Amino acid sequence: MSGSIYGRLFQVSTWGESHGAAIGVVIDGCPAGLKLQESDIQAFLNRRKPGQSKYTTMRQETDQVEILSGIFEGYTTGTPISLMVRNQDQRSRDYSNIASVYRPGHADYTFTQKYGFRDYRGGGRSSGRETIGRVAAGAVASALLDELGIHICTYAKSIGPICVDESDYHYNEINENKLYMPNNEIAKHASEYLDKMLENSDSAGGIIECRVEGLPVGIGEPVFDKLDSCLAQAIFSIGAVKAFEIGDGFHVAELNGSTNNDAFYVKDNEIHKKTNHSGGVLGGMSDGDTLIFRTAIKPTPSIAQPQQTVTEDKKNTELVIKGRHDPIIVPRAVVVVESMAAITIADLLLQNMNSRLDGIKKFYDC
Repeated sequence: MSGSIYGRLFQVSTWGESHGAAIGVVIDGCPAGLKLQESDIQAFLNRRKPGQSKYTTMRQETDQVEILSGIFEGYTTGTPISLMVRNQDQRSRDYSNIASVYRPGHADYTFTQKYGFRDYRGGGRSSGRETIGRVAAGAVASALLDELGIHICTYAKSIGPICVDESDYHYNEINENKLYMPNNEIAKHASEYLDKMLENSDSAGGIIECRVEGLPVGIGEPVFDKLDSCLAQAIFSIGAVKAFEIGDGFHVAELNGSTNNDAFYVKDNEIHKKTNHSGGVLGGMSDGDTLIFRTAIKPTPSIAQPQQTVTEDKKNTELVIKGRHDPIIVPRAVVVVESMAAITIADLLLQNMNSRLDGIKKFYDC
């Protein structure tokens, strides 16, 4: 099976299964001398670990990271960084009733048809638990971006039909509620909605928004390796993602050129934009403004309602999924989206670092 490696210069390779001994990641290409400790990585993993509230799976995992290589006395060495998280609370018996049944909304059918075999215990590589490696790598990438003055803020813009209007954003409240919404009051309404979903043995989806501040102009390439196209690939690689938009996104279809274009102006001898419909990207390259994108997360497919499906030997049947599952993926996926954005931007920064002749000369003069 290919496709477990992402990136060119800042390269990430995740490994492990949901019910295997451990989950992990190898990061190749991180520069030497970056200040990095276990606690920096753990802070990211704590944001995605299960059991944080009644709206997440009750699987009890500490998700404690172990650094196996690449970091010495609190600094990266420039060699591959290997990180591991051991699985501690597998209950494979919860999946015995689906060993030969295809769960609606899951990868069971396609995985079996492609490979002729699947690990039915939690989905194996198709499990959301695979994102542990992404988040651990995202912590490393974010530490690198912080050193360069680039900062990422990610949050749940909406839960089901409950949405926070941009005029009501309070970024300081994102970590004050279990749903990671930028408004505590709206988060209460979203919690009430999720309570109804729990009562009905149903699930919900939502929208995650990400803002990146401090990007220099010119990150990304003008044809196939556009900043927005690379981000789209990275975000769509997350299992529950069903849509991606940057800037005004789908709303641009309703606009005109006169309203969608961002007018330029000069202030203090620097070029700025009066608006940001572009979402910080022009021609596939960062334009120096805030990078803004959103992604839609589907409702959790594992629900305790009876569902119609088929068996591997092509017989119709009814399935009730047992076990411990998130009624909504969005809150735990916030840090996953942030991590994939950080990894992508770190990789593109390294690729673009010496794209100009004067930059190459400065590099060799150091």
